[in-house]
Amino acid sequence: MKFNFLYPSIQKDIDEIENELKLAVSDADAETISEAALHLLTAGGKRIRPMFVCLTSRLGDEDVDPSLSRSAATAIELIHMASIVHDDVVDDASLRRGRPTIKSIWGNHIAMYTGDFLFAKSLEYMTRVKNEKAHLLLSQVTVELAVGEIEQIKDKYNFEQSVRSYLRRIKRKTALLIAASCGLGGIIADLPEKLDDKLYLFGYYVGMAFQITDDILDFSQDEKKLGKPAGEDLSQGNVTLPVFFAMQDPLLRKRIERVTETTSKEEIDYLVEAIRSSGAIEKSEQVATDYLNKAAGILDEFGHRKEVKPLRQIIKMLDKRDY
Repeated sequence: MKFNFLYPSIQKDIDEIENELKLAVSDADAETISEAALHLLTAGGKRIRPMFVCLTSRLGDEDVDPSLSRSAATAIELIHMASIVHDDVVDDASLRRGRPTIKSIWGNHIAMYTGDFLFAKSLEYMTRVKNEKAHLLLSQVTVELAVGEIEQIKDKYNFEQSVRSYLRRIKRKTALLIAASCGLGGIIADLPEKLDDKLYLFGYYVGMAFQITDDILDFSQDEKKLGKPAGEDLSQGNVTLPVFFAMQDPLLRKRIERVTETTSKEEIDYLVEAIRSSGAIEKSEQVATDYLNKAAGILDEFGHRKEVKPLRQIIKMLDKRDY
């Protein structure tokens, strides 16, 4: 799903960011790591985080130097890419966006160093943004991202965990980086602090909906569309919102609770179908929609300026996202 067509004038920014990403991962002194990073980059992606930086940076009263928003957007996307590489190592994932993961081609050691390399490159790009608040925001979010990854490891196959724990985990793993994308745009636009905070909250709500939808798609879509096996989150022990709702059925809960690392593909396939027919998908979709409605409410505070329109369109598209 590509969003940039919603705001044609931002196409130049997105193209420039894509070029910067390619430049960032091209390092002759780190040939293998660079090759691995380029493998991930060329697999594509929605680039929703850079899109939010660029869009929100245009909400100010004065024109902003586009190089600032592009640098911040590149830094955000590099952090996201680094987290993906590390996440695939933790999950022992063999596919990402329908292509072999870095860890499956080069192994865990190269994958971990590739993630570190991408994090370091993000720091280079953020040095171009001369704003202490922007640096503090991104550093805090990066810490929370790491904590979220550790929480996911600790909670693997823990079917006794609470929904609150799940929501806190996806907040750290996904929502806060999208929140930071919107908050950074507001900082770069030199908006009043109150509006900066509103944009950050807007991004948080969007990010929560975005991750819940990802978790829904793990059950509602097939492998061809997902680029990975359906039910992979469950087979890896990641308890997501559809699973929580499905476990409200006592019989289905007992069967889900027996899932381990050695559970057969046939059993996972059965559980995927059972979760699909349990009503859990529809309940989870409603939660995601509720978050998006909260995000839309925040945009009301920015009036009818033209830059708000594409943000509203993105919300509508995310509410109907099927990949």
